[in-house]
Amino acid sequence: MKKMTNNIVFIGFMGVGKSTLAKMLAKKLKSVALDTDKIIENMESKKIKKIFESSGEEYFRELEKKVALWLETSVCNTVISTGGGLIHAENLNKIGKIIYLKSSFDGIIKRIENHPKSKEKLAKRPLLQDRKKAKELFKKRESLYEKKAGFIINIEKFKNEKEIIKELLKII
Repeated sequence: MKKMTNNIVFIGFMGVGKSTLAKMLAKKLKSVALDTDKIIENMESKKIKKIFESSGEEYFRELEKKVALWLETSVCNTVISTGGGLIHAENLNKIGKIIYLKSSFDGIIKRIENHPKSKEKLAKRPLLQDRKKAKELFKKRESLYEKKAGFIINIEKFKNEKEIIKELLKII
């Protein structure tokens, strides 16, 4: 018998707002928000950027797989924001209801650059340091996000995060 998780899983490219929206939605639902990147940072006792520098991307992806397995077997009634690459986890659909927070690449860059802590936000994303490579990665992942998603919300259609939360509440 399949375990009922009642989890909500946000997928989408880095910088789209998955963590922020997960916290806001969890508060509305009187639930808990988990961020897979934060879980990995806690597992390794270092920031994502340092993990990439010291152990490489392949090692980081293995950590993501471990986290995905843990989420599937141990977490329920939670709003989960995933790192951009967790889309490759084979068990993603077993973790919860998947919602793709969609935006154009330029929309994501604009969102980060307009944030009060934009330098900080850019610095913690090693894969955004080279914009050309980041855009190529975005294009590769876009169709994967769409295939895996149970629901798609184009965040660029909304004025602010509160409006996005209202739409998310309709979906769930």
